Amino acid sequence: QLQFQSSLSLHNHNQNHHHQSYHQQNYHPIHRNSNTNSNSNINMETTSTSETATATTPTPPAPTHVLSQEIGEGVEAVALAEEAEAETGAEAGPGPGADSNLSYIESKMEECKLEDLLPADAAAEANMGKKEKALVWGRPGHLTQEEVQIFAKFREEIKKRGGEFKNTIYSFTEEEGEAYTLTRWLRARKYNLSDTITMVEEATECRSQPRIHDYYPNPEAALGCPPQVFIAQYPQLYSGFSKLGCPVFYSKPGMLEIDGVECITTLEGILKFHWHVMQHDYKQRLLEFKRDNPSFKRFECVSILDLTNLTLSKLGSRTMDIIKKQANIDSLCFPETMNKMVIVNAPRFFSATWTIIKGFLDARTAAKIELFSSSSAAEKCLKELIDVDQIPVDYGGTAESTDDTMARMSPDKLFTQVLYIRSSDSKKYEIKADEEADVWIYTRSKIGANFQILDENKVELTPVMSCKMLDSHTDAPPTKVHLTATGKVIGPKVIKVKGSSTGSMFSSSETFLVVCTISKKN
Repeated sequence: QLQFQSSLSLHNHNQNHHHQSYHQQNYHPIHRNSNTNSNSNINMETTSTSETATATTPTPPAPTHVLSQEIGEGVEAVALAEEAEAETGAEAGPGPGADSNLSYIESKMEECKLEDLLPADAAAEANMGKKEKALVWGRPGHLTQEEVQIFAKFREEIKKRGGEFKNTIYSFTEEEGEAYTLTRWLRARKYNLSDTITMVEEATECRSQPRIHDYYPNPEAALGCPPQVFIAQYPQLYSGFSKLGCPVFYSKPGMLEIDGVECITTLEGILKFHWHVMQHDYKQRLLEFKRDNPSFKRFECVSILDLTNLTLSKLGSRTMDIIKKQANIDSLCFPETMNKMVIVNAPRFFSATWTIIKGFLDARTAAKIELFSSSSAAEKCLKELIDVDQIPVDYGGTAESTDDTMARMSPDKLFTQVLYIRSSDSKKYEIKADEEADVWIYTRSKIGANFQILDENKVELTPVMSCKMLDSHTDAPPTKVHLTATGKVIGPKVIKVKGSSTGSMFSSSETFLVVCTISKKN
């Protein structure tokens, strides 16, 4: 139960869990709402004044070399790194496949003053309520003398080690700032220096293989299918920013179609995509907001976990395996990045166990989580965290609905349907006069099925094509067949995508995912 609550959202990045989404080429499907009020005030924790947020839609992530220039890297940085390596004999520069968004030389980042980590008003700190104390514990401006000493030792350890040890800590770049970055890692291990160092070492090892591949910059190559097809099986998106400037992530695990997910990708593909999201999407959102709001320091996320339609049957081992492995990455490599989690539309079975679950959580984690039985009940809480023009209309705000935002992830109309074929099954689609349809079939079927497209008069519009797994290994990528490879189906017409099993009458049912994209005629 504890593991379920702490990791069900794909973006609970504290000691227990994480997030998801993507950038792709020339469009940014999951974004800050376009109807944002440009005068929205962002209440920064690090300053007594309010910063004005620029309400522009973030652009796609810049090429690596562009980002490098923006944070003071590039050719000159590499040259300096080589000089440092020659003087120290240590590896100071990036190796093959290193993350070029990060600095490998002496940082230009200003060191924070240790006295600034202590409470400015000791009396006010002492008079805080229990919940308020839990929320600010271990953060800059709220440290004890002992914690400041541990912070100083951790900083010296980072200076001494440098290289990938340092880059693991500054995975969102040094733009986060020393005070907020280091305290995130220290909070994750309750200011135990030895445990924190061990954690960074383990995270560095965990990141090593993805780093070689630059954290999989192409999301489709990582997944083995278009990201919008994956999102259609597991609805999740970013929409807007909180009043503190944190990206807001919406996840809908009750809508998860695990059979559809398994038709299109593998666990390895999902984890590669997860690395892509964290290092090419989430990080980019934070950096873009930081450029517009220099005082922004909270490199964290607000997660809205919508449990509509969640049943116990959807929490099988296949689903939990995906969630747990993503949670392990986030808790180890991106610690303490959950600013707040709001659970909405919680079913009775979840609400009934929440009191028990909450008893197992430490006060700091419990204080970050709020649970409501409906979206309407959660509205007050959401509006305290997020400006109304940043909240989707389906959650009580005035911004674009989450369904509309997800629909715009694809430039065309996207339809997906899981077919369970023992003998035969089909799905119909209507194509208008100015439209054309493109159809793919994805599967992990071992027996296989024959697919074709028919019109209303049962006229064959495409040749019969066999669809079955080409590789018998369980971790092999699924098979995909392009039914309209010889040409898209032109409207107007109603088409039927039909699959017939190639097995015997005693064969078991197998799963296939039909992906139909309907676009305007060229």
